[in-house]
Amino acid sequence: MRVCGLVLAAGAGTRFGGPKGLARTTSGDPWVRRAVAMLQDAGCDEVLVAVGARGPEVAALVPPSARAVTAASWADGLAATLRAGLDAAARGDAEVLVVTPVDTPDAPPEAVRRVLDRAAREAATPDDALARAVYSGRPGHPVLLGRAHWGEVRATLTGDAGAGRYLAARGALAVECGDLWSGHDVDRA
Repeated sequence: MRVCGLVLAAGAGTRFGGPKGLARTTSGDPWVRRAVAMLQDAGCDEVLVAVGARGPEVAALVPPSARAVTAASWADGLAATLRAGLDAAARGDAEVLVVTPVDTPDAPPEAVRRVLDRAAREAATPDDALARAVYSGRPGHPVLLGRAHWGEVRATLTGDAGAGRYLAARGALAVECGDLWSGHDVDRA
């Protein structure tokens, strides 16, 4: 199964106090680099980083092993960022897309591996796979979208909402990952 990872790092981070794509750990490690490394360590063949707010600065933090993708309409909300990532992934040969936001710097590769493994076992084909990590039953990331779903997901995206409604309506496989980490994103600096 060919896997593309997508880091959503385009938002302005208004509640956070600035773009989360520029955020760093207390030791100075950029969250963008951590997210890329996490996806690569989990087995993604290619990693894209969707950038928008202060895009050139965020793109400068993307390691050479990944590729920055500009979400030109990032200010329109999460939907525009995810749409840009889906469009970029569609130009490649991946069968599945694994999506994670940049504001989960503690996410372990094992969460991605677990979602990938369960989806591979339970989907008819990789293209048909649809899964997401849950934490004590609460939906979270990573989210896995088989290529057959990309067009429909793209068509349902509006405003500041991601693929959550689509995943719920289609009965996406819920993969419990609460034993691996909290699943919480970081909203405040």
